[in-house]
Amino acid sequence: MKKRWIIILAITVITIFGLGVKFYMDEERLNKEMMNIVYSDEAKQVFKKRLTNLDPNAFTEKGIIHSYKIEEGSVEHNPMGGIEVELIINNDSELNVSYTLSKNNGELSGGASVVSEKFSKLLGRWEE
Repeated sequence: MKKRWIIILAITVITIFGLGVKFYMDEERLNKEMMNIVYSDEAKQVFKKRLTNLDPNAFTEKGIIHSYKIEEGSVEHNPMGGIEVELIINNDSELNVSYTLSKNNGELSGGASVVSEKFSKLLGRWEE
């Protein structure tokens, strides 16, 4: 009788461990896929287009936006669909904008955006 309980317990522990490993591997695969999308050439085009919408002179001498980089720690799956990503503007962590990247009809696009207060003021879109 005691042997039977030990076998049942062992099977239960192995099953739980196996499921844990599977969930971890699925999460890792999802994170890798999101990073591949965020750093893709298609995403770069989306970011440049969206940033140029904020600052028509972006990436020129007259523009406010001269460069951007992806805040790696910000890349995460949006529960409503898509990928959340934050861009740091001009290497200033207080100048940032967050986008929700998603695929629509097979094409990557930038959805909702959130612009930091300091960046918004710099763009002239914030009145005190």
